[in-house]
Amino acid sequence: MAKISAKTEYASLAMLELAANYHSPEPVRVREIAEHHKIPHRFLVQILLQLKATGLITSTRGAAGGYRLNFPPREVTLGQVMQAIEGREQSATVTNDSAAMQVLYKTWIAAEKAQRAVLESVTFAELLEQARSKDANMYYI
Repeated sequence: MAKISAKTEYASLAMLELAANYHSPEPVRVREIAEHHKIPHRFLVQILLQLKATGLITSTRGAAGGYRLNFPPREVTLGQVMQAIEGREQSATVTNDSAAMQVLYKTWIAAEKAQRAVLESVTFAELLEQARSKDANMYYI
């Protein structure tokens, strides 16, 4: 299993919250996301600004301001969010040219490709549906 940073975890939770409110006429306030998911407010602001810089979300200023997804949840993948937060991961490099090391390297590369494929195939619409199926009375994620 890949190690997921707290920053990526929080970004994913925030995106799930924005996906849940995609059809709402009002943007989602940072405070609401932070409270619902117990994310430190200042850290969440930094994360949301990073997501905004990639174009995944947009913000509205003012008293009624907040954040919204820029795309329908079915068009945003978990892989996109992870890439926005973590950047492109560098593949392992071979430090030893032995046959054993070449075999290990080939396997690590295949595992990285498989992981990326899974993350790029999972949309926030699917994640939202799964989360809601766990708790039908859930009014937020």
